[in-house]
Amino acid sequence: MTADTTRVLVADDQTVVREGIVMLLGLLPGIEVVGAAADGEEAVALVARHHPDVVLMDLRMPRCDGVEATRRIRAAHPETEVVVLTTYADDDSLFPALQAGARGYLTKDAGGEEIARAIADVRSGAAGLSPQVQLRLLERLSEAPGGAAGPVPETPRASTAPAGRPAELPDGLTAREAEVLALIAEGLSNAEIAQRLFVSQATVKTHINNLFAKTAVRDRAQAVAYAFRHGITGMQQ
Repeated sequence: MTADTTRVLVADDQTVVREGIVMLLGLLPGIEVVGAAADGEEAVALVARHHPDVVLMDLRMPRCDGVEATRRIRAAHPETEVVVLTTYADDDSLFPALQAGARGYLTKDAGGEEIARAIADVRSGAAGLSPQVQLRLLERLSEAPGGAAGPVPETPRASTAPAGRPAELPDGLTAREAEVLALIAEGLSNAEIAQRLFVSQATVKTHINNLFAKTAVRDRAQAVAYAFRHGITGMQQ
């Protein structure tokens, strides 16, 4: 194992699926499978024992489901990232998982390349979301008040706000913090945000720390959900 190797734990209650994922990951360069759990309770215990970098987490499991396991793992081991790998992409599955601390969300029709990319993304601090999940987040945004679901009446306040930006930013966010949040929602890393805004990575980290504190989100996945919920997207002009 090298310093660049990502240590992964797999959690899925279906033996055939779990063994298949382990076999698939074993074929991917730079990934070492350190354990496999048959339910959420075992996943929590194995994380405490092996300290993996990433957990691939199923949602529907006995004893302890994936959402609760994710919440417990992120609380006790914040250095371990969670990527949900599930059959379900409905709102009742997606949003609780993101709120519990998952930074990635894939459906089980994902291929090896997509899984590897999601693992690499969450390790670098980005969100590892499948195209279907990103689409659902956008649809959820369009259904929200003030989104694309219907016309917005013209008011002086609305007419002075740039396209894609709420007339009033929530939770005391500054315009720059909201801009950084929108770029996080696009899946950009700190380095990519710094390049886009022509600032240093240290400045980006300061903005992220401030906006996390103001919005009470714990990680980038929750920040993405917050951004879409409040319509803070597409703010680059």
